[in-house]
Amino acid sequence: MAAHRGSLGDDALWTVAEVAGHMRVSNMTVYRLIKSGQLPAIRVGKNFRIRARDLAAYLDAGSTQVTGSQG
Repeated sequence: MAAHRGSLGDDALWTVAEVAGHMRVSNMTVYRLIKSGQLPAIRVGKNFRIRARDLAAYLDAGSTQVTGSQG
């Protein structure tokens, strides 16, 4: 299953379940991200596929860098 995915920077297509597993969220959360337009997806029949590069871009856009110290 994981062999076809390659790295996040390529054009591999991931299923909703694979994206959810990678992000450690539910499938429903991924569907919500797709529906809201936050995560681009390709419709294949009744299913969605997410490009690895689109997932990487989404994750990069949402990442924050913690600097300094508390207290």
